[in-house]
Amino acid sequence: MEKMEGNQSKKSIKVAYWVFTGLLALFILPGIFFMNSPEAQEGTKQLGIPTWLAMEIGIGHFIGGLILILPFIGKRIKEWAYVGCGIKYISAVIGHLAIDGFVPMSFSPLVVFALLLVSYLTYHQLQKLK
Repeated sequence: MEKMEGNQSKKSIKVAYWVFTGLLALFILPGIFFMNSPEAQEGTKQLGIPTWLAMEIGIGHFIGGLILILPFIGKRIKEWAYVGCGIKYISAVIGHLAIDGFVPMSFSPLVVFALLLVSYLTYHQLQKLK
């Protein structure tokens, strides 16, 4: 009976991991196709981010998103992808607060950060169960 409960627990953690990581990927991966859109360029211009840096962050973020969803990537590389994405979202909140002030949209990156955090926590729970 206990083994069956353990398998069920492992299965529910695995489902939670893939649901939250999949949602996270839906926020991260399509961004590469909109990096040069007028809206993206205006947003980075408003925040004072140089075009070269916005391109570098966008490409790095896309690569990090791929690393998070590909199951054959090693643990250490996934850790760094989580760190990089986390830094990006926290920096986005700080940048919006510095430029736009305390308006609701300044905190929107925290929604994706929450997905990242749950994905990270469930990833580590799965690693402990292996």
